[in-house]
Amino acid sequence: MISLTGPAIEKYDAQSAVAIDLSRVAKDLGAKDSSLWGKQAEAEAERRLNWIDLPITSRELLPELDALSAWAREHGLSNIILCGMGGSSLAPEVIAKTYEKPLTVLDSTDPDQISLALPKDLTTTLVIVGSKSGATIETASQKSLFEKLFIDAGLDPREHFVVITDPHSPLDIAARAQGLRVVNADPQVGGRFSALSAFGLVPAALMGVDVSVMLDDAELAIQAFSSPNSVPVRLATLLFEQCDENFALIDAGSKLPGIGDWIEQLIAESTGKDGTGRLPIVLENQSSEIFGDGLRIGFSKGVGELNVLGSLGEQFILWEWATALLCRALQVDPFNQPNVTEAKKSTANILSKLVGSKIPETIPAFTVGNLLIFADEQSSDLVSALGNFTSSPASYIAIMAYLNRQSDGEVRLIRESLARKTKLPVTFGWGPRFLHSTGQFHKGGKEKGIFLQITANSKSELQIPGEQFSFQTLLMAQALGDAQALEARGFKVLRLHLVKRSEGISELFEAVSAL
Repeated sequence: MISLTGPAIEKYDAQSAVAIDLSRVAKDLGAKDSSLWGKQAEAEAERRLNWIDLPITSRELLPELDALSAWAREHGLSNIILCGMGGSSLAPEVIAKTYEKPLTVLDSTDPDQISLALPKDLTTTLVIVGSKSGATIETASQKSLFEKLFIDAGLDPREHFVVITDPHSPLDIAARAQGLRVVNADPQVGGRFSALSAFGLVPAALMGVDVSVMLDDAELAIQAFSSPNSVPVRLATLLFEQCDENFALIDAGSKLPGIGDWIEQLIAESTGKDGTGRLPIVLENQSSEIFGDGLRIGFSKGVGELNVLGSLGEQFILWEWATALLCRALQVDPFNQPNVTEAKKSTANILSKLVGSKIPETIPAFTVGNLLIFADEQSSDLVSALGNFTSSPASYIAIMAYLNRQSDGEVRLIRESLARKTKLPVTFGWGPRFLHSTGQFHKGGKEKGIFLQITANSKSELQIPGEQFSFQTLLMAQALGDAQALEARGFKVLRLHLVKRSEGISELFEAVSAL
């Protein structure tokens, strides 16, 4: 049974205005009342509330999932690669880690990371392509690459693809025309609320997870959610009253590895708009530092000030409920993402102005070792550039690393080092993945962030079939496009470009240590 433990529970006041309101409307949320977030949000909410029923309605997928799983086993498709971004990949990744199932998640345009995902034996490979809109540029590019690989190997793509998308999306239409296997998701469920929909359950079933257990747990949990002072009411109230802006998530050492990354997207993208929101910071381990007045939230006993205990199915539905209620308290629409498109438009603009197949070169302010520094200030070395950057007025720092999270993973430790040095909350996001997550908060939340962007050379360009540009060009366009979107809003952005990745990361660590 899902429960909350820890000293923060004592701070919950059932008589506070927020707790009274959320207790009162909890039953209305269970009844899918689209008016809970105000008149402006009502139209969007009316077509985004079917996630409430997923613990029950997703059981309709079970026969189709059984048939897909049997087909994959019969054909020996044991190497599963998932191409998806945001809600289409984060939930399946948590499921794979929790149940210790092999799954390669490809949510990057970094050519080095993509190259690592390319299997030597394509005959046993199954590629799952997940995109709600059916028009996600990262996913479309990855799909084109794998199609070419299968055809070049003399294999029929129809026997190696499963597509998950909304009915009548561009991907749905194209995939069916190709004869690919397609599972349609409920169009009345938003991407980040889709963990218990086809986007989470199709990959889970193909990995060999018994998805009915997750649905059973979630269905049992929601029976108490509509009651006054229920677990989601208490969680949402504490996130509203005990956090001004940020809070920490610590899933290290729990039985739910990766749950923090999923929650980060759910809450940051749902709440970070209209100049308000809550910013989750995923910590490396229990002893990692975070600065600010936010809660430390763990997923096993004794880890945080607040510990959320429960199975994966319970966690999925709980955090979706809590997020919707938190948005009620913040007075924002939980289902839109008005600022995500800013970076997409900037990226498209950059790609439309390619010189040949390349982005026009930009000139760094100066070069140090294996780092090109793109800064406005008059700095002569990396330490002074970082010092000028971190001295800018800010309530948090966001590190945005357009790198390979497999081989460049050590760069993530800069988050804690920079937090200790600056005494500021510091988030870390892998690009372009975070554009579908905290990217909304960066532009739509409280306008107090400063942004450290890390880009790099890649070993190979890796051409995108059917396009004039490569994955490296797309990756750089996404990085520069997001930087332009942030700078257009007056935010401080410092870009560091690694000429050699490993050496450049080491030099960056040294510079941060010298602050």
